[in-house]
Amino acid sequence: MKVIRWIDTAVMKIEEFILSFAIILISIMIVGNVIAREIFDSGAFFFAYEVSKFAIVIATFMGIGYAARKGRHISMSAFYDFAPFKVRKIMMIVINFITAIVMFIMTYYTYSYVMFEYNTGAVTTSLQLPRYLMSVFIPIGFLMAGIQFLRNTYVNFTAKAKDKVYLGIDAVDYNDTRDKDVKLEDLSI
Repeated sequence: MKVIRWIDTAVMKIEEFILSFAIILISIMIVGNVIAREIFDSGAFFFAYEVSKFAIVIATFMGIGYAARKGRHISMSAFYDFAPFKVRKIMMIVINFITAIVMFIMTYYTYSYVMFEYNTGAVTTSLQLPRYLMSVFIPIGFLMAGIQFLRNTYVNFTAKAKDKVYLGIDAVDYNDTRDKDVKLEDLSI
């Protein structure tokens, strides 16, 4: 059990690093390109579009699993919020399980797409990198998300969740919190 927790923590740290790096890279490429173009009248960042696109793909698809882990996915919860505890528990289990299945199906199809890209041998315009490198993170992101949604399903069956509904591994449903104080992280600006 200790080894599994260590692996889980390591995977989470790797996800956090990849996501942080991708966001920082997007910022540097976009700002650097604007500065080079507008202030120095230079096309020095001719590759900025490709690098930014690559980083956006990474942040988007690797972020799916991370958001599932933290229970921070966007949800339409009008019916869910007003449902009694048992109904919410069943809904969360079903939603997480079906979402996991969809993520695994998407993993299969996007893996097929990556293999298609690999077999074509196509390269990017500016950097001349193989195009499949840009899309390899898509099936990895879907796979990680599928695993996280399965974990979210499982955690709602454990003794830990007998009187709570878990949106993520450690994210208790906001309807189940004892203190209804609004926290800074709950505010959306």
